[in-house]
Amino acid sequence: MKTRIPLSFLIGLIFGVGLVVSGMNLPSKVQGFLDIAGLWDPSLAFVMIGAIGVATLAFRLAAGRRISFIGEPIQQPAAGRVDARLVVGAAIFGVGWGLSGVCPGPATVNLAFLDPKAVVFFVAMVLGMAIERMGPLLKRASAPAAVEQDS
Repeated sequence: MKTRIPLSFLIGLIFGVGLVVSGMNLPSKVQGFLDIAGLWDPSLAFVMIGAIGVATLAFRLAAGRRISFIGEPIQQPAAGRVDARLVVGAAIFGVGWGLSGVCPGPATVNLAFLDPKAVVFFVAMVLGMAIERMGPLLKRASAPAAVEQDS
């Protein structure tokens, strides 16, 4: 387990360098890819195709395994149905990505450049995640308390 943190750091560093080299951390590059009616920049399609290839290989290697190569449990997503919560969440993510040109991975990488816009985006992203996690707690807190009846 002593290798877990350095190995995780190395993997994250490789991921971050890949984002920077591919331009995925540049909002203008992402928005250029999404602007199919204007000056469309197809280069991100190649990044995505490469990512799909790597992910496919990783999922095949993980298939049937319970423990990762660094000794952590593998948590495969359960196949489930598409529900309203998934669709709404994906839509919010997509609109946010399209408007800002940044998603969580590149937002984290952009912190290294000490860009004030990146810091504001990252703080807002973390606050949004915290609010989403508080949703079930707020729902339970606002639910009327069960009234005990005397028999």
